Amino acid sequence: MAYKSPGAPGSPGPCDPVDLPAFFADLVRCETRLYNALNDRLREGHGIVTSQFEFLRFVRDRPGCRVADIAGEFAIGIGATSKGVDRLEKLGWVTRRPNPADRRSSLLALTDDGVRLAEAAEATFTEALTELIGDALGASTGPPAAQALARLRSTLEHRRTGLPTG
Repeated sequence: MAYKSPGAPGSPGPCDPVDLPAFFADLVRCETRLYNALNDRLREGHGIVTSQFEFLRFVRDRPGCRVADIAGEFAIGIGATSKGVDRLEKLGWVTRRPNPADRRSSLLALTDDGVRLAEAAEATFTEALTELIGDALGASTGPPAAQALARLRSTLEHRRTGLPTG
């Protein structure tokens, strides 16, 4: 089935089945373009990239989390997550302290500099997202799109789909 963009002559109507390969392509290309645009904004404004911001925000919102918690949230490997946290620690934005309940892991927290950076970057991040997708997700399409993606994510997470193997 050839992909037809929404609104194109002969494109599917609201009751027609979804062209799943086209939906996947749109979803992935949107994610890539948004991630790249956010990288540019965050790098320009704060000297960080989106993945670093997401780690900082996660640790800020869950003080005492572990590397494994971050890896689970973002469905990425423990090794890559640990290296990312190592970089944030070297930059003075994250601290590790021994986990009294499990000596094999550390508990993470933001430093004061990390908190300030996360808050400043969040303002840039939110402003950029509003600018990039605010018009496309208006009052009538935004909530249903957000609900559909939340349901899809919940289903994938419940099935433990797409978790790294190592």
